[in-house]
Amino acid sequence: MTSFKSFQYYKDLIVVLTQKELKVRYKRSFLGYLWSIANPLALAVVFYVAFKVVMRIQIENYTLFLISGLFPWQWFSNSVSSSSMVFVSNAALIKKVNFPCESLIIATVLNDMLHFILSVPVIVIFLFFYGLKPNLSWVVGIPVLLVIQFMVTFGFSVAISTINLFFRDIERIVSILLILIFYFTPIIYSGEMIPAKYKTLILLNPLAVLMLSWRDLFMKGILNFGSIAVSFLYSLIVLFMGYLIFRRLRWKFAEVL
Repeated sequence: MTSFKSFQYYKDLIVVLTQKELKVRYKRSFLGYLWSIANPLALAVVFYVAFKVVMRIQIENYTLFLISGLFPWQWFSNSVSSSSMVFVSNAALIKKVNFPCESLIIATVLNDMLHFILSVPVIVIFLFFYGLKPNLSWVVGIPVLLVIQFMVTFGFSVAISTINLFFRDIERIVSILLILIFYFTPIIYSGEMIPAKYKTLILLNPLAVLMLSWRDLFMKGILNFGSIAVSFLYSLIVLFMGYLIFRRLRWKFAEVL
């Protein structure tokens, strides 16, 4: 009964924190939900003009190609970039002895995950525009990839938020690293365009296989179980390392806040 009550408390706490994040994000916002898709759509327009119109890159259905990678990337990027200040900005809560401060990171990642889920209908619209349609494999593929990306995003986010308490330069380093990782991830270009001698290096990026899996699912209705297995393995490693950093340094939080 004690374990059940603890789980219920933890679940309710995360729900409340996620609702709070949503309310804060949309407070006094007229456009609301539209802002969650405006940024990736704007980037898609820029990349389309640069690579399809100017450089004439030979990728079919390039707008759909772009947004099927940009939407999941935005979830990861927004969560990781905002997580760096989560513990710092919630110092009063973290100083409470029994407060599970990792729930703040979970709420942040869940908030961005909800925005990603709400962006899926936009992908469906573009599918129909290009004469394609959703596939039954989405029923299995979307929940599986959601879990994998949540694990990866939470692992990175909780580690960054923890380390930033001790080294405040991390916030600025992360913004630079996100730009570098973006261009090292096959989002604006396809995996087939990567020269053979560099493919191994690119695929060492935990996000590369995941983003390719999202694109294969959305555009082709394909579930590549080999790629999903690799993504899951990466997610376990990142989750374990991120949570290990958090657990090792948790006891010092009150001292540095």
